[in-house]
Amino acid sequence: MPAERKSGAPRSHERPRRVPVEVVPLTSARWADLVTLFGERGACGGCWCMSWRLPRPVFQRGKGAPNRAALRRLAAREPSPGVLAYHDGRPIGWCAIAPREEYVALARSRVLKPVDDSSVWSVSCFFVARPYRRRGVTTQLLRGAVSYAASRGARLVEGYPTAPRGGLPDVFVWTGLPGSFEKAGFREVARRSPTRPIMRRTVRPPQKTQA
Repeated sequence: MPAERKSGAPRSHERPRRVPVEVVPLTSARWADLVTLFGERGACGGCWCMSWRLPRPVFQRGKGAPNRAALRRLAAREPSPGVLAYHDGRPIGWCAIAPREEYVALARSRVLKPVDDSSVWSVSCFFVARPYRRRGVTTQLLRGAVSYAASRGARLVEGYPTAPRGGLPDVFVWTGLPGSFEKAGFREVARRSPTRPIMRRTVRPPQKTQA
């Protein structure tokens, strides 16, 4: 007699259902939620989402507690360094976004050098809790990040997804996949490497209401 399937557990052939989330900026008040999401390893090997923000030697020396402290300082100021996704009150996802000039890694990259002279905000990183991966969270994070950037005056938002030629584990596509960006309204504007497109979305900040 076959074992009874647990109530609510998807069958092996069923696609995971999309998870509705609330996306909000990271603040000092939400810092503990980010720590819960990232865990002891700081999302990946002590990174704490600082790899694109710091010169490589400084980042390497700071893996762990120093990088964590650096991100916490960013969370206490404006603009926020990113947005958090919540599902049923639980933090399940993160998207880093900031004006491009805040990312020193982009300044030294030939593949991801500026497309033009436009002022842009850049999406640098995603982290989604394992049970919620491949369930539409990344696209919702992107939309929330774009909305946040627009509220802070951004006109253009860029992303730098990985376009793998074969299958890759989720941990190696932390900059996102092109499909997620397309669903969030981005389009490809440059590709200097077969696997690294630059994708961009035009945004409009909310109009101020007149008294």
